Amino acid sequence: MQSRPDLNLAVIGNGAIASLIDRQGTHVWCCWPRLDGDPVFHALLGDGGGKGEFSIELAGQTESSQAYLGNNAVLETILRDDQGNALRILDFCPRFNLYGRIFHPPMLIRRLEPLSGRPRVTVRLRPGFSYGEQHPAPALGSNHLRFAGPDFTLRATTDMPISHILYETSFTLGRPGTLVLSADEPLNQAPGPLSTHFLGETQGYWESWVANLNIPFDWQDAVIRAAITLKLCSFDDTGGIVAALTTSIPEAPGSGRNWDYRFCWLRDSMFTIASLNQLCATRTMETYLSFVLDNVTAAGPRELPPLFPIAPGMSLEERIASGLSGYGDGDGPVRIGNGAASQRQNDAYGAIILSLTQLFFDRRLQVRGDDSLYEQLCPLGEMAERVALEPDAGPWEFRGMARVHSFSAAMCWAALSRLAMMAGAVGREAEAEQWSIRAQALRNEIMQRIVTPEGWLSGVLDQEVADASVLVFPNIGFIDAKAPEFSATLDMVERKLLNGGFVMRYDDPDDFGLPETAFLLCSFWYVSALALAGRRTQALELFERILAIRNHVGLLSEDVEPAQDGTHGRLWGNFPQTYSHVGLILCAMQLSRGWEEGLWRAS
Repeated sequence: MQSRPDLNLAVIGNGAIASLIDRQGTHVWCCWPRLDGDPVFHALLGDGGGKGEFSIELAGQTESSQAYLGNNAVLETILRDDQGNALRILDFCPRFNLYGRIFHPPMLIRRLEPLSGRPRVTVRLRPGFSYGEQHPAPALGSNHLRFAGPDFTLRATTDMPISHILYETSFTLGRPGTLVLSADEPLNQAPGPLSTHFLGETQGYWESWVANLNIPFDWQDAVIRAAITLKLCSFDDTGGIVAALTTSIPEAPGSGRNWDYRFCWLRDSMFTIASLNQLCATRTMETYLSFVLDNVTAAGPRELPPLFPIAPGMSLEERIASGLSGYGDGDGPVRIGNGAASQRQNDAYGAIILSLTQLFFDRRLQVRGDDSLYEQLCPLGEMAERVALEPDAGPWEFRGMARVHSFSAAMCWAALSRLAMMAGAVGREAEAEQWSIRAQALRNEIMQRIVTPEGWLSGVLDQEVADASVLVFPNIGFIDAKAPEFSATLDMVERKLLNGGFVMRYDDPDDFGLPETAFLLCSFWYVSALALAGRRTQALELFERILAIRNHVGLLSEDVEPAQDGTHGRLWGNFPQTYSHVGLILCAMQLSRGWEEGLWRAS
């Protein structure tokens, strides 16, 4: 591990698993056999000695470069040495159509190709199990190694010298070599031909998927990479989308703000659905809507938790992984599970109903909203109205205090407002009118209690709290972006929350003190709010500033150190952050020139 860690990581995946790879071509984080599983590669959260990684060492290496191969999730890393030798590493997880369905097994394929000369390499394959507690010695097979864990066994099949891989000794790579890491089953063909076939099919799948996206004229590369990343955070089997692929990358160094994000937050639903709808990624959107609907149905008539596992089998209970020391030089703790699951977060009802509203109006979808679904959602509306003005942990999931948060209250209003729309869509006009009346009454009370003496919107009812979450209000229809109260709010954000060119979440101390890093989604919210309010120049300036902090392959984490002396700091927080890439997509779609203007009217 590097002594000064960074998030210059690339992601490969296929809807079953995903792996993070650093600039040297080392797999440093990969959960198995699904996105929230046991991290068989876990060097990102450090346990020393090179354990929990899959690396390729080039003797005499002097430089490296890395990029995706076009519009797909195939990663190329090129290493060069001091003798003029060059090595190309291709990493991907197979994903393509086969027998009328998507073939996407838990499988990593790594192909090594000598580009020039005869590079001398060392392959270090060191998976671990039980969150770094176990690192078993491999068992040698004819052309494979087996790594037995408590719950599953990994098989590494290769056409490279198996003895050199077993003993981690260097060898000269005179021709291409392949290693396939998969379940403990024999491959049905040799690794080389299999990787060639799977690579071509996988590239074809991603290129076709991207070709069907509705992308803006401007910032196309950024939007395409964000869309692919969002897809890589989606678990195909259920449709659940994790908030990030990692756990416990700190929000700021030494802060203790280390959380497990390998779960699906209901709050993410409205933002994720909005971005997928903008992109016309209807299949991913539809499976995600089904995931939300399944969890609402299973929960029954009770208060809902704010997050769910992406599939059965993963506990939400929060505990510490003692086998992992933490990010970088041991910036722990490493948490498994998330205690926020037991919190009261009243915005969940609005998030669900906002997400599912599309089912009643989008004729592209195979699963449509009907009278039965409307009736099923009505109790959630009743619950939203009951808890709208009650204290909760809020959108930032405070662990040590509960207040009546404006965001939660406004989201409860959104639940009533959208139920009025649903009722109208299924022909229940009288009920639609009643929901509208109730929504208006709730909105009136909220507005009376959140407008400060200075005229801006507070993040907490009956108090003056600067909170970036109120920037979302025009997007959900709670207030017009050009209303005087919202204009004053934009000015407040600039005065109180803009720090080093990026937007902080709030300016009050929380359970861990004052936040040190800026939450990137808040900056995207500010971009959108500025654009809606007609402040396009400011919006464009901030949007370009955010794009500039993406890592070397165009990805974002959750947080960034505010700029100092004219330069921004490092990315922090779990990676890649779904929220951040959703924000990028929505803002790009909002700010971009239309295709007609871009192609025919550009100066």
